[in-house]
Amino acid sequence: MNAQQLKNSILQMAVSGKLVPQDPNDEPASVLLERIRAEKEELIRAGKIKREKNPSYIFRGPDNAFYEKIGDKEPVSIADEVPFEIPDSWEWCRISSISAVVTKGTTPRGGNVAYLDAGIGFLRAENVAGLDKLDKKSLNYIDETTHNEFLKRSILESNDILITIAGTLGRTALVRKDDLPLNANQAISIIRPVDTVDVDLLYVIYALNSPVIQKFLTTQKKITAIPNLTLEIISECLIPVPPLSEQHRIVKKTKEIVPYVEKYAVTEIHLDSLNTQFPNQLKKSILQQAVQGKLAPQDPEDEPASVLLERIRAEKEELIRAGKIKREKNPSYIFRGSDNAFYEQIGDKEPVSIADEIPFDIPDSWEWVRLGNIFYHNTGKALNASNQTGQLLEYITTSNLYWNRFELDSLRQMYFTDEEIEKCTAKKGDLLVCEGGEIGRAAIWPYEYDIRIQNHIHRLRAYVPVCTHFYYYIFYLYKNVGWIGGKGIGIQGLSSNALHVLLFPLPPLSEQHRIVEKIEELMPMIKAL
Repeated sequence: MNAQQLKNSILQMAVSGKLVPQDPNDEPASVLLERIRAEKEELIRAGKIKREKNPSYIFRGPDNAFYEKIGDKEPVSIADEVPFEIPDSWEWCRISSISAVVTKGTTPRGGNVAYLDAGIGFLRAENVAGLDKLDKKSLNYIDETTHNEFLKRSILESNDILITIAGTLGRTALVRKDDLPLNANQAISIIRPVDTVDVDLLYVIYALNSPVIQKFLTTQKKITAIPNLTLEIISECLIPVPPLSEQHRIVKKTKEIVPYVEKYAVTEIHLDSLNTQFPNQLKKSILQQAVQGKLAPQDPEDEPASVLLERIRAEKEELIRAGKIKREKNPSYIFRGSDNAFYEQIGDKEPVSIADEIPFDIPDSWEWVRLGNIFYHNTGKALNASNQTGQLLEYITTSNLYWNRFELDSLRQMYFTDEEIEKCTAKKGDLLVCEGGEIGRAAIWPYEYDIRIQNHIHRLRAYVPVCTHFYYYIFYLYKNVGWIGGKGIGIQGLSSNALHVLLFPLPPLSEQHRIVEKIEELMPMIKAL
């Protein structure tokens, strides 16, 4: 993961409500947007700006989905256009809705002949350096007459947001009072906010630089000899709007983090000065993308997960016939219906929709399964001091099992019969999961030698080869977002039945490996944080 990829992850977390906590005492963004609309109306009445022909008004419907009313037209759903989920206290709006003006610069008559060695700064696209920075090392200059008379439309003001719309698209900068006077050419769009009191301009810049919005801008570009963004594309760009107080918190946190990222880009030092909570947030964000099919690309040449699942079922049937495992009384069979929703048939019962149980969307080539349909599993042996039959062997407990590692300095011993050895032995590649203690904590046994397990550890062994590391990461994610919990009085536990019915996504096998490869490319950077 390079510095730019890390910065992109930070910005995406920032604009989707995952970088700082929400505060229920914040004034909702809906109230903020109403105030901006009122201020914009005052500017229109005062003749300072023109009224839009078809103003946009986006609101949440009773179904909590977003709708848009454009001009006098009837509201329509924009669910397909909203690129990601945001907290309930946030709103979506178009850039034009928080802008007094969206325009672009102009070029002086005579082109290069008009440029001087000194005078009033004249910005080109290359001077817009990204995020909030202007690069004035290679400025052109124009005289006051050209600035004030011929290029009046493109005179910049303090707090203007600039975005490049020709050549390299989407770079941003913020104009500050100390930068003035300045002018800009036609490769730069100028976004002038309605009121700088009601919106944090740096938040707007971070939003424009987030990877999802950058992707929108660059894919909507107008293809000409030089690709460009039109003012219409800029104006219609959707931006998530948090409460103003939260905007400030997001900006504060991002300003703390980004300098370290940029320093990493130059020196490749470890980013160990960051808030220790942030790496965990970023790790969870990456894993959430991973298990939703958003971290690694799908390949249409991959064998679909449905075929892998059929192979798992066939192998399971072979083990049943061989007497190695017992047949389930009520096996689960999950499938997509004609409406593309998921249904489950349990035993001989009629299929029922499990839409309410599905935690997130997955790609079409993936399947949902119960964990017990991928892995056969059991717990180890309970300690019984009076039982001294069999071999005296070392075993591990939950105190030896940590996330993705084992501590084996002080192993205990107990007696195991031959039958117990078969049941309670973990081999290299087995996924071990805590049934007690920190329930759900997991690690893959990495050693060439076998080890026995006690009764508070689940041993999971796949029916057919799968990428077990992919499922380790799912356990880590599910535990950290609260999707794995325990039941019981006193000591909470994850019973074999509860483990068996956990709902897990099943990607094509090749994609499982690509996802893990991508995760393990990113995690060293997160560890450095």
